[in-house]
Amino acid sequence: MKYSNFVITLAIGLSCTACGQQTVKEKQISTSTSKKQQTMDISKITDLQVKQAIEALQAGDKSWYSFFTENPTMTDDGNKVDFKSFFANALGKEVFLSIDRVEKDGKEIHGNFKAGQWGTFPVFFIFHKNPEGKFDRLDIGQDK
Repeated sequence: MKYSNFVITLAIGLSCTACGQQTVKEKQISTSTSKKQQTMDISKITDLQVKQAIEALQAGDKSWYSFFTENPTMTDDGNKVDFKSFFANALGKEVFLSIDRVEKDGKEIHGNFKAGQWGTFPVFFIFHKNPEGKFDRLDIGQDK
């Protein structure tokens, strides 16, 4: 009887210990998630609408479009592009990894950006507001 109680106690103890352990993959995911959360700090963005728009972009949330006029002008590295077509492909796939610098009253954002298949590189986003408070232009591009 004593031996079987010992085996049962040992088995329960080992299974409880195993439940509390993380696999290497779980640790890597946890570490990479916490690193992203540490580097992606939007508190530097001082314009409330820009901050909310960036939050929507980061979440891949279609509310991103609500911050803009019906047909905003957009440039990518100085080339005019269609805003809706561009973000139909980018929203939910492309995100800022860090916000490094904010200028022009919170409307110019510089940071490291993950652009899907294009890779990761430093970018700028410049938001332009119309008199009604909506963004009517967005200029983006690679930072030099």
